[in-house]
Amino acid sequence: MSDAVKEWIGLLARLATGGVWIAAGAVKLPDPGASVAAVRAYDLLPEAVVPTVGQLLPVLEVVIGLALVLGLLTRGASVVSAVLFVAFIVAIASVWARGMTIDCGCFGGGGSDPDAASKYPWEIARDTALLAASVYLVALPRTRWALDNLFLAPRPASPHDTGTDTDTDPDTDHDTIHDGHPSHEGER
Repeated sequence: MSDAVKEWIGLLARLATGGVWIAAGAVKLPDPGASVAAVRAYDLLPEAVVPTVGQLLPVLEVVIGLALVLGLLTRGASVVSAVLFVAFIVAIASVWARGMTIDCGCFGGGGSDPDAASKYPWEIARDTALLAASVYLVALPRTRWALDNLFLAPRPASPHDTGTDTDTDPDTDHDTIHDGHPSHEGER
């Protein structure tokens, strides 16, 4: 697969994952109490940390989403995204295994939901797909239309690039610039 195709796939992964994070966090920001109640419903964390997690999670989701959509600090944002998706998958699987029927609270809401068990497979599948997109971005964070491309060092040239490339001259241990012209191939 060419670098250009990988960059376009990365752009789609960034926009989809970032858009989901922004939507999930923005819905919860106006009602931090509901977000705290949703975290509490999972019955996984010590009560002392539930309010902090419930209030900070929507903010973190929006920040991660904006970083991904803008393509700013993509690798770091993708690592945090992947860790959160693993945590959410484990949490949903945990309540499903314990026979609990709660709304995941992913996009607001939370608390008891008698139909929740039928939604758990879809929620786990969705989060697994978004986890895969996040892992892709950890491995290949450089994408099209990303602010990272303006602020981070340029990528090293690929051996498949045409034009000028740099080799080390074995006789001098100095870098030699080649223009790729066939008449200069003997200089390599």
